[in-house]
Amino acid sequence: MPSSKEASCPGAQDTCLTVHSQAYFPGFLGVTAPKAKNKKIIGYTDHPGFLMATAMGRSGRIPICKGRVKVDLIFSTDSLARAKRYAAWRDAICDVYVHVDVHAEDQSNYDGFIREVQFGSVALTDVLLSHQQITRRPSHLSKLDKDCYYVQLIQTGNINVLQDGATLPTNAGLGALFCASEPYVLQCLGKVRSYYLELPRKEFASRFGKDRIPISTTMSTGRGLGRIATEFCATLASEGASLDTPTRARLGEELMDVLALAFDSTQHEEPRTDQVVQRARLRSVKAWLEHHLGNPELTLESIAKSNDISLRYLHSLFRLEGTSISHWIWNRRLERSFDMLLKDDNGALSLTEIAYLIGFSSSSHFSTMFRRKFGVRPSDVRRKAST
Repeated sequence: MPSSKEASCPGAQDTCLTVHSQAYFPGFLGVTAPKAKNKKIIGYTDHPGFLMATAMGRSGRIPICKGRVKVDLIFSTDSLARAKRYAAWRDAICDVYVHVDVHAEDQSNYDGFIREVQFGSVALTDVLLSHQQITRRPSHLSKLDKDCYYVQLIQTGNINVLQDGATLPTNAGLGALFCASEPYVLQCLGKVRSYYLELPRKEFASRFGKDRIPISTTMSTGRGLGRIATEFCATLASEGASLDTPTRARLGEELMDVLALAFDSTQHEEPRTDQVVQRARLRSVKAWLEHHLGNPELTLESIAKSNDISLRYLHSLFRLEGTSISHWIWNRRLERSFDMLLKDDNGALSLTEIAYLIGFSSSSHFSTMFRRKFGVRPSDVRRKAST
């Protein structure tokens, strides 16, 4: 439920919203647009930092500014009629966001979104793409205001990266580095969910030896340094929005260090075993779950269906880590509640409200499970945080 206490937002901009309740986790919120005559909006957040709402004649996700942290939804087709989605996507990204040409053969069935979080000089983007070809031509280069690399870490789907005469097939087990300030083609084969990292070219290239600076290359994301770098990126995508600006800037530098080590160590393509692909798929499912933990009606069947996998395959993914999906979900809900109790030191949310926000249907069940995991009661954690 919305709190009546309003949290002010220093430096709010036109698109920012002042939050009336905690915005760290999915839940119902009441917000006010500072430059829209304080018109209140009520909606539901299905992603940290975004509000599903209808206000001022438009509906869709709206970015929420949480103090010094801004999580941007650059674009989403969710609120658009299917017949208008592809044209809106093309208009939004071609000349405004990334300066490319796009072409999709099936323009009647388009889904896509672009979400972005800044980590100092590194931009981390979570993207959903439908089947299409994306082309950056020489004519686009003069419009660019920065010289950078892109790192592509696919969660689901397949993309061929074409640059400098080479074709790099990429998927959930094989990531790619390519130069954003030189012509390239991305062939998206079906629906694709991927992280993209925009890295300043000069800064990133300085991490390689002079004779080892890459233009475009690949790395295995299922083992060794590639796996470490990919999981680091996935963790930043799910947790980074709650961190302050200096911390995120430091993490951006550290992420470039790890990525440089990973790409520099890739002398030959590592074999892509079934387990490599499974671990990449597991990361994708976990990322989806992080956005839906607050849903009390979450079922194993709905998780499998939403991620386009069978229930049997879903169980097999979590067995890779020696656990069950049910145990993982309850463990993450409890970890999230602990974090909420530490941040909500003024008691704006009751323990019952916190229990419901993280997906428990009973406050007594929440308290029992919390004490079993942490050895203390939820009220003890709140009391310690307030002192």
